[in-house]
Amino acid sequence: MPLPRTLIIVVGLVTTVSAVLADLVIPDLAAQHAHNPHWPPHAKFHDAQYLVMTVLLGLTGLVLAARQGVDPRARLRCATVVLATPWLGMIGALLFPGTATYDPEFADQTVFVLGLHGQIFLAIVMLALLAAAAGSLGGLGLRRVTSRAGSAGRAGRRSRPGRPAG
Repeated sequence: MPLPRTLIIVVGLVTTVSAVLADLVIPDLAAQHAHNPHWPPHAKFHDAQYLVMTVLLGLTGLVLAARQGVDPRARLRCATVVLATPWLGMIGALLFPGTATYDPEFADQTVFVLGLHGQIFLAIVMLALLAAAAGSLGGLGLRRVTSRAGSAGRAGRRSRPGRPAG
């Protein structure tokens, strides 16, 4: 399982630091977010909320991916879902009316990669890495559970010790 774990840890590291770097630290990017004087305090509050949430999700995914112990596949699958959350949220935000990946005043400073806003491109790359990791783990384990009992009447039933199913 070294490849899936490695991919998940890479995404976990990027998830943990990328939003803070882009929205708070890197001057040209932070000017469009946390340091944007045109943003009202409430908008800055939600940016800060996103920063804290993304760091927490990134750290949670890293802990799940790095820990050893019983059922590492389950932990890696859980890490994959946790780490996908902020990236899916970024893409999902585009579905809301009036949202945009950048403010018009920063149009000439906005980075595009293959015709996509840089953040959206990064989100797609991170999700692709997580999909590759999940695929090599055999999926996310969300498949329908079927009974091995052989009869439709007993499907999904478990017996207690000392008692037959049914």
